Amino acid sequence: MRSLLLLPAKGLGFSIAVACLCLGFLLPSQGNAQDEKITNDIGMTFIKVLPGRFTMGSPITERLRNKDENQHEVTITSAFYLQETEVTLKQWRAVMGKRWLSRRKGKDDMPVTKVSWFDCTKYIKKLNRKGKGRYRLPTEAEWEYACRAGSVTAYSWGEGIDCSKAMFANNTKKDKECTLFYESVKIAANGPASVKSFAPNAWGFYDMHGNVWEWCSDVYEDYLAGPSRTAYSTMDTESRVRRGGSWYKHAHYLRSANRTYGHPNAKFKTTGFRLVLEAN
Repeated sequence: MRSLLLLPAKGLGFSIAVACLCLGFLLPSQGNAQDEKITNDIGMTFIKVLPGRFTMGSPITERLRNKDENQHEVTITSAFYLQETEVTLKQWRAVMGKRWLSRRKGKDDMPVTKVSWFDCTKYIKKLNRKGKGRYRLPTEAEWEYACRAGSVTAYSWGEGIDCSKAMFANNTKKDKECTLFYESVKIAANGPASVKSFAPNAWGFYDMHGNVWEWCSDVYEDYLAGPSRTAYSTMDTESRVRRGGSWYKHAHYLRSANRTYGHPNAKFKTTGFRLVLEAN
């Protein structure tokens, strides 16, 4: 532990600030939170994620894991900015115009859904034409790294889950485990919640667990023995990775390591996306 430097008192706020500076281990770090943010001109906020190494996938002891989650070490070599929330209806329309998805109902702060992987790439191309940064979908490894936020448990907060932690099982026909709880906090059944309805993870990201599945850039395939492959072609039609689980079904789909996929032309009512803003 570092020794505390004693300075003349200049009020309580000053004393607390000095103590935090001297006790550097109390300040936010890669281990608990990211503290550098950028907000663009359409209200999308991005949090800087620092490079690091983590174990991707789940241990064989994790309850209800799938066989495609084999653990392997991944190194994130470059910093990147990841969107704090899923892309909202307001943010979608700010780029694509009001006529695209014009029949879609919902408040401005609801996550956009029923957008295919190819729709997301169209959105990204239009956003990049503004010339105010380079945007893209996260790789699957980047997504899990940010979702875990330094954790090694099934969920970023621990091994268990309940309806107050994240949005899942909000379906009166398929899985209604949480519908009564959400009704009590004014969240309608049979759909996602507004972004930021649940607490963020340790690095400040909202709804990495649940609400809507999120498209990633990668083709869905078995993990390689070495570092994860991140290159992809926007012209192929191989299934693309989706991550995070959704409001539609069960809690175990929300685990940090859980994976699913979809054809890049598919438009799911359970699926949206969040973006990466490249750090350079």
